[in-house]
This record gives sequence, C-alpha cells and structure tokens, in this order.
Amino acid sequence: MTKQVKARNRQVSRTIEPNGARTFSGWTFLTNHGHVLAVLHLAPEKVLREVAVEVGITERAVQRIVQDLEEAGFIERERIGRHNRYKILTNQPLRHPIESHRKVGDLLKLVNED
Repeated sequence: MTKQVKARNRQVSRTIEPNGARTFSGWTFLTNHGHVLAVLHLAPEKVLREVAVEVGITERAVQRIVQDLEEAGFIERERIGRHNRYKILTNQPLRHPIESHRKVGDLLKLVNED
C-alpha cells in the first residue's frame, strides 16, 4: 500500500445515515462518552434518540453511556413528566490520572462554544 493510500485511509470520512445520524470513520480525540456529555450539556432536555443522531451512534449505546455517566456521578437525571432532564455535574474531576487535575466543566468549555 502506498503512503498516499495509507494517508487517505486515515482521514476522517463523514456520511449521513438514513436516520439522520452522522457517522465518522477514523478516530477522534474524544470518546462517545465525551460526545454524549457535551450534547447533554448544551441541550439537557434532548431525548436520547436525538443525542444518538447527533453523536452518530445508536440510541441503545447512548442509553448505556448515560447510565455509565450517572453511575459514575457525572450526571443526574430528573424525570419531568414523560421526559428526562440531565444535569451535568461540572465540578467532578476527569477520570484518567493524566487529566484528573481538570474538571468536567473545563472539558465542556473547551468543546462547547457557549
């Protein structure tokens, strides 16, 4: 395989699925957990199906991630009628030792343009 072909294969390609989900091939700097957290920070009442479309993963994957984040103490879920509202606990330290000197809020400020 030539260097040009290898470089082209490493580039991120974007496609839009029939359900509106944006999918990416290649790697990104943030995990899906980080992406879900960023989306819920900007839109705490967004339904998980819409989060899945925005992140480009399945609704079931988003449900598992939200459960992970809730169990780890990064988000709180409040039931409002038939819907959920998510509160991001921005004062929590990031999990990995390399970044644990930073808070969730620091990451969200970096990622979100608000």
